[in-house]
Amino acid sequence: MRCGEAVVAGGGCRLLLLLLLPRGLLLLLGVCKALSLEIKASPKVRAFLGEQVSLQCSFKSSSPITESLTVDWTYRPLTGGQMESIFHYQSVPYPTTVGKFKDRISWVGNVAKGDASIAIQSPVMSDNGTFICSVKNPPDVYHNIPQTMLIVTERGLSFQLTSAVLLSILVFLPSVVVVVLLLVRMGRKFGVLKEKKKSGCKKSSIEVSDEPEHMETDSCLGKLRDWFLNCVDTDEEDPY
Repeated sequence: MRCGEAVVAGGGCRLLLLLLLPRGLLLLLGVCKALSLEIKASPKVRAFLGEQVSLQCSFKSSSPITESLTVDWTYRPLTGGQMESIFHYQSVPYPTTVGKFKDRISWVGNVAKGDASIAIQSPVMSDNGTFICSVKNPPDVYHNIPQTMLIVTERGLSFQLTSAVLLSILVFLPSVVVVVLLLVRMGRKFGVLKEKKKSGCKKSSIEVSDEPEHMETDSCLGKLRDWFLNCVDTDEEDPY
């Protein structure tokens, strides 16, 4: 009789565990979610050879910012390999003192504003790779892991484009100036010849310019005809 009771009791315990297990998992997930951090970083950053570049990283924490907050940046080369720690922050920045990023990492963030960004001085082509920003603000220690791909290139293409634009300006600008001057000259000549034909006498360009303009306007066809006649029959102009 006691053995049967023990079996029944054991079955009841297992049933109770099965009933409590889902609730326990939900509670654990809820606690992890409440303690999680949200981190955002640019997925891709382009930099130019030798020019400082910033790697942006921002975070949101449900807990107040304390001295226990830490920021870590790690790096993996584009060719692959293990992750390398290049920066650590806790109250004060601790940039790496060894490796390729020695004396080239600076802190540009502000944890009070949720900013955990860093800057790289004098980037080189071999710096291309993946950077990961990690923030912990106990009890908020769970967070996503955003990755930033750094691509360092030369400014050669931009310089070539600028040179091409400058060369085009130097080539076409004189041509434009010459065309404008020719149009202005032709317009003035057309005006002088028109005034001479209407007045029927020889007058200097000064006298013509000093006279008031005629109020009468010719038709468009007449103006076009006169313009062609003046342009073609330039040899018959009277001397000034």
